[in-house]
Amino acid sequence: MKAFQDYYPENLAHCYGCGRLNTQGHQIKTYWDGDETVTRFTPEPCHTAVPGFTYGGLIASLIDCHSTGTAAAAMYRAEGREMDTQPAFRFVTGSLKVDFLKPTPIASALEIRGRVKEIKGRKVIVETTVWVDGIATARGEMVAVQMPENFGA
Repeated sequence: MKAFQDYYPENLAHCYGCGRLNTQGHQIKTYWDGDETVTRFTPEPCHTAVPGFTYGGLIASLIDCHSTGTAAAAMYRAEGREMDTQPAFRFVTGSLKVDFLKPTPIASALEIRGRVKEIKGRKVIVETTVWVDGIATARGEMVAVQMPENFGA
């Protein structure tokens, strides 16, 4: 099964967090899991904040990219369209608020889950939570804004 990010056109596939064409980036992959979306990511030692714990900037970037991918997939789903149909839905971050609930261990895989709170015109509000071994360590809320078709062209 293809991830949401696998559908991004080449001119929009270079993002450090989710771009499949950025060989040094995270290259996250997001999928539907019922009405939620899920990404799994394992931090590397270079993502250390203090020994044993993950850098908060990484957590925020994972929430960011997971949420924009969720927004795109949600718009396709709302319109009953497949993700490879035109015109393409792509989103950028309008706002992002992240609450760090507790330190995120670096030695464990992260499960990042999102759910759409609202779709309103060209905006999608997504709530995303980072989980480690069943414990929520961070939660973000994003307002994702649909890109104009000529953005990044």
